[in-house]
Amino acid sequence: MRLIRESGRAVVAALAVVALAALPACNDVKNNLLEAPDPDIIDPSAVQSQAGANAVRVGALSRLRTITGGGESTWLFGGLLVDEWSTSSTFVQNDETDERSISLSNGTITTEIRGLYRVRTSANQAIRLLNQYKPTPQSDLGEMYFARGFAEMQLAQDFCNGIPLSDASGDEIVYGKPLTLDEVFAVAVASFDSAIALSTGSDAASVAVNRAARIGKARALLGMNKPAEAAAVVSAIPTSYTYDVTYSLTGGTNTIWGQGASARRYTVGDSLEGNAHNLLVKNAIPFFSAKDPRVPVVYTTQNSGKDTVKSQDGLTYSRTTTLYGQLTATAVVNGIDARFVEAEAALRAGSPATMISILNGLRSASQTIGSITIAANQLPPLTDPGTADGRINLLFRDKAFWTFSRGQRLGDLRRLIRQYGRTQENVFPVGTHYRGGTYGTDVNLPVVQDETNNLNFSNCMDRKA
Repeated sequence: MRLIRESGRAVVAALAVVALAALPACNDVKNNLLEAPDPDIIDPSAVQSQAGANAVRVGALSRLRTITGGGESTWLFGGLLVDEWSTSSTFVQNDETDERSISLSNGTITTEIRGLYRVRTSANQAIRLLNQYKPTPQSDLGEMYFARGFAEMQLAQDFCNGIPLSDASGDEIVYGKPLTLDEVFAVAVASFDSAIALSTGSDAASVAVNRAARIGKARALLGMNKPAEAAAVVSAIPTSYTYDVTYSLTGGTNTIWGQGASARRYTVGDSLEGNAHNLLVKNAIPFFSAKDPRVPVVYTTQNSGKDTVKSQDGLTYSRTTTLYGQLTATAVVNGIDARFVEAEAALRAGSPATMISILNGLRSASQTIGSITIAANQLPPLTDPGTADGRINLLFRDKAFWTFSRGQRLGDLRRLIRQYGRTQENVFPVGTHYRGGTYGTDVNLPVVQDETNNLNFSNCMDRKA
């Protein structure tokens, strides 16, 4: 298990050393009184060493944490666009995403896509420096390729068709041209393959990175509609495996908890919305009403439970989950993901019995997700619904509870349209929105207006799933 929190301390220390080395001598101070250096800019010459290369590596891992559970990432905004979360804030960026009608100037999505691009940039910078100054252990290099691949895969899962992959890691920015989803997934697969090739040792770090990259590759292959290949990649990964990002009070806390249970800007989604719980949202999983132990949810109350607390908007009753606490680690990828890759491959291969067996295997053993542990056999065994559509519904519903708010639900709903022939009216939330009006037609996040600074890009190729 990779502990990003420990790496976070390392980057602070490493950057402090760089900063101290750059301080002027006392007799030079008077010559620098009028200078105003930007403390956020590090001279490239300051990282041309083993310590500098490691600092850049740690910085890339910190940014990986930000695009997953440590920031208001597409894990949360993708969950708003689908049915995991509902908006309960005063921010129009949240409201329009939940309403499936997103503007190209959405500031939060601008920050989120920039964060994904920054992971690629930081990883590329670290790869070059590690190769030059610190080529061992190779698993450190492999982890950078994993981080890069994960950002690429998340871009393809969440954003519209026509994603440019620019490279800002060198002296000059190389602007990318818009790529199709399959092309971006293929780029991610290549990054994961590099991570796998560099992490073949038997030491704990190599094993952890190798498994993480295999799960990432399998998920990208699913995005490319290659389930059999995906299943073969993860077949040897134990269900107990997890690659986590961790948190601390000083280094950054769990943002899924922070935006949900703490700030109450997000409320857990349901198939009946509104304070009166009377607005049917077609296709939405009732994460609140289901009372499933994998996503424990309650109304937030006060005054000994007599009054229901309003959310950040001052209007919406707050529904919060104890799945994550302030410092609860979040799995970037884990063995449960591997099992769902295998289960989907079995379904696509015409073996529903194997799919059911895999899903019941998760239920028959104790599993820890977030801050909760599901005891063995706490969940009743699943049975075959007997129809093709019923089996698909069963698979994706069960996966939704096991992977809640971990950045997979939006990609899965899009695949239900692309690969399973469904329409958005039968997949995404439809009906009257509790803010007023009806849900729109967006099925992905847009590549935002800021990207038009890239002269190779003008707009999404299309907004289809």
